Amino acid sequence: MIASTAPAGKGPAGKGPAGKGSHRQSQVDPLAPLRAPDDPPWDVYLTGTVFLDIVFTGLDSAPVRGTESWARGMGSSPGGVANMATALARLGLRTSLAAAFGDDHYGEYCWDALEHGEGIDLSPSRTVPGWHSPVTVSMAYEGERTMVSHGHEPPPEEPAPACPPRARAAVASLAPGVSAPWIAQAASRGTRVFGDVGWDDTGAWDLARLPDLKHCEAFLPNAQEAMRYTRTDCPRAAAHALTEHVPLAVVTLGAEGAYAVDRRTGETAEVPAIEVEALDPTGAGDVFVAGFVAGTLADWPLADRLAFAGLTAALSVQEFGGSLSAPGWSEIAAWWRRVQSVEGQDPQALRRYGFLAGLVPEELVRPWPLRRAVPTIGFRRSA
Repeated sequence: MIASTAPAGKGPAGKGPAGKGSHRQSQVDPLAPLRAPDDPPWDVYLTGTVFLDIVFTGLDSAPVRGTESWARGMGSSPGGVANMATALARLGLRTSLAAAFGDDHYGEYCWDALEHGEGIDLSPSRTVPGWHSPVTVSMAYEGERTMVSHGHEPPPEEPAPACPPRARAAVASLAPGVSAPWIAQAASRGTRVFGDVGWDDTGAWDLARLPDLKHCEAFLPNAQEAMRYTRTDCPRAAAHALTEHVPLAVVTLGAEGAYAVDRRTGETAEVPAIEVEALDPTGAGDVFVAGFVAGTLADWPLADRLAFAGLTAALSVQEFGGSLSAPGWSEIAAWWRRVQSVEGQDPQALRRYGFLAGLVPEELVRPWPLRRAVPTIGFRRSA
């Protein structure tokens, strides 16, 4: 295991599709060698619910019934599907998001943060008059988190676009017993679909109840989800069993890292986790998926994709909030340079991340001004 020394460190409502906005350009384009004039306009498309996340950190323990707890830290940021969208954009992928936004201040803040702050295309998104933004309060303690959410479904006349834009890839959140027509449509047009999944509250854990899995190129559950879906008692065995249903299975192993199996090539890979002190684990799984998607679209070896995904997730947990904790290339570069200077570092562990040397240019010294989660939204920002 490698030792890390990484530092902790909208358009108007009701106006319809977003304009071009002020696009923040990533300093590294991982797909630059592969780009061609006839490429799809977007690298990744995704759709889902955007929440306003309010995160409390620095709690010594879980809140105790009947008492008041004080948190030493607090941050607010867009959450939900915004976690994944922001992580993708910060890694240099041209990202398009379809989501509903409330016409309240929370919705305006989230729209602005995503479109103008992160350069995410919101033209498939829409503002819903009279609909208040979903909110999640997350409390981080002892390396874990507890969340309380509130929200309502957007009106039925406000569906996600039936025809997704052309994109190299899409990230789809699979849900038991639910089929999203856009997934099959995207896959039929050559879009590579990466399937994410959450906890099955029904307790059935039946892969047949994930009808859109057959359209996915990759499936990325965590160890507990993978074992329950495959009725196995080992996450690595679960990954192999999943390849009977999807070409590429990636199982995250928590503190142990991640394991992947590619049925098409017979290749397997396992990469250990990076040891870090976690401030807030919110959104780390989304950042992992984003890193893996970036590496896959860039055609990196399987082990490099796992290592990169794990690194981006490790960097993210050292900042507040889900979306705005996602690292950019300047932070990845800073980590790579700093970790090489640590005395007694395991040479073999360093070699695992040697592929970064060819990705991060030497002249990348100016920090990319990434937004961070702040306690209160609505402050005027200096020009």
